[in-house]
Amino acid sequence: MTTAGEIMHRGAQWIPAHETLDRAAQLMRELNVGALPISDKNERLCGILTDRDIVVGCVAMGQDPSKVTAGEMAQGTPRWIDAGADVSDVIHEMQEHQIRRLPVIENKRLVGMISEADLAQHLTEGQIASWAESVYARTGSTGGAGTHSETGRH
Repeated sequence: MTTAGEIMHRGAQWIPAHETLDRAAQLMRELNVGALPISDKNERLCGILTDRDIVVGCVAMGQDPSKVTAGEMAQGTPRWIDAGADVSDVIHEMQEHQIRRLPVIENKRLVGMISEADLAQHLTEGQIASWAESVYARTGSTGGAGTHSETGRH
């Protein structure tokens, strides 16, 4: 059995909900990532912020990214998976909720993220095709915290 913990990208970092979007963008640049999990004051997952959220949900709306916080952009409850979950559960979670990034939690703490690239490296061609068809067939958006594709309930 391959687990979420075995295929995830380690070293994922939170952006605290009180941090501004300009700081989030800087952190994304430093980490070379397009999304950051948002943490509340207790370091619990409260959302996911994408680079697209910053551009479309803030900049394009005429707002100042130095005045809008990551927490203000968080909508809904983000999906996540336990580090010990089987890769089939990862695929199901991402397919069912049409998401492209999935935080991995262990002992109530963030330990990694699973992205499309992580799946591509660890799945068979058939599994990748099935996953991609189900995720991309039902949505035309690129996803983000402000869209259905990165949020939901768990």
